[in-house]
Amino acid sequence: MPFRGPNLISNSSSQPQFARVLGIETSCDDTGVAIYDTNEGLLGHALYSQIKTHAEYGGVVPELAARDHIRKVIPLVDAVLQRSHCESSSITAVAYTKGPGLAGALLAGSAVAKGLAFSLDVPSIGVHHMEGHMLAPMLEDNPPPFPFIALLVSGGHCLLAHVQGVGEYKILGQTLDDAVGEAFDKTAKILGLGYPGGPIISRLAEKGNSERFEFPRPMLDRPGLDFSYSGLKTHALTQVKKLQDQLDEQTVADIARAFQDAAVETLVVKSERALQQYNVNRLVVAGGVGANQSLRAELQAMVKKRGAKVFYPRIEFCTDNGAMIALAGALRAHQVDQDLSFQVKPRWSLESLPPI
Repeated sequence: MPFRGPNLISNSSSQPQFARVLGIETSCDDTGVAIYDTNEGLLGHALYSQIKTHAEYGGVVPELAARDHIRKVIPLVDAVLQRSHCESSSITAVAYTKGPGLAGALLAGSAVAKGLAFSLDVPSIGVHHMEGHMLAPMLEDNPPPFPFIALLVSGGHCLLAHVQGVGEYKILGQTLDDAVGEAFDKTAKILGLGYPGGPIISRLAEKGNSERFEFPRPMLDRPGLDFSYSGLKTHALTQVKKLQDQLDEQTVADIARAFQDAAVETLVVKSERALQQYNVNRLVVAGGVGANQSLRAELQAMVKKRGAKVFYPRIEFCTDNGAMIALAGALRAHQVDQDLSFQVKPRWSLESLPPI
């Protein structure tokens, strides 16, 4: 049964309409493929995670990620076509993640997307990865109306944006060093845990004593909306060194709890400031850290107090996925790329995107 998302595609005759878009996501260590139909919504999607490949290294190895994308994209395309009961001839555009991300991983996806588009004689559409994340809640039955504040939190990104429409983005604050997801991963490594660290720390934190350790709340004493998580990670390292002979299971859980409490409180307070400063009562949360249950609970309590509302994509679309790329590609169907060269943007400002 296909997911029926809202029909968000303009019916303006000035924009060519692409009824069925194949989306390919390869910005980091997840290979995602999906098909979005402008009349029927999301028809199907598939995701391959490279966690096992990178786990032994404690983080993503870019060269291995690129190689794995090359091996997995075409089989995933075939699988999604079959699940969606679509013929390849029904695809009218191919969207791919153009940036930001790991250069090699982006090039792998771009090469496959351009080749598919050429073979099918359809246009290709380069999509901004972070725009895909921020629009992912639009795949749900009750999408958030514009304007809203977006909190994008993942292993590579941590920012707040004021979103007035598709392509109308103002960055309000971002991390000055580590992204929050990156800090989770590094703290997990310090504690001798596995990769990725976010889910592991979250599980351990449930057993932790919130009163035992007090971690700093970075930059909460400053009026702006920027984030910093490097110091929080360093504080965890300091605690581990102090207690290196006493790191039993409960102590590790207590440190995990203290770290998560500090990381979450920072995100919640900054989000509330943004809602207040821009007089907006809708908050969209996207990115892998958006699946964290502690963050969700604290944000829900905050918006309830303010009479506001928080929106998420479904859990499977919090992490990188092809569905968000297919949707963003459909929304930008008029911005086709006829150039067959593999052009990617490992660094790409969200504010540089043209509005629709």
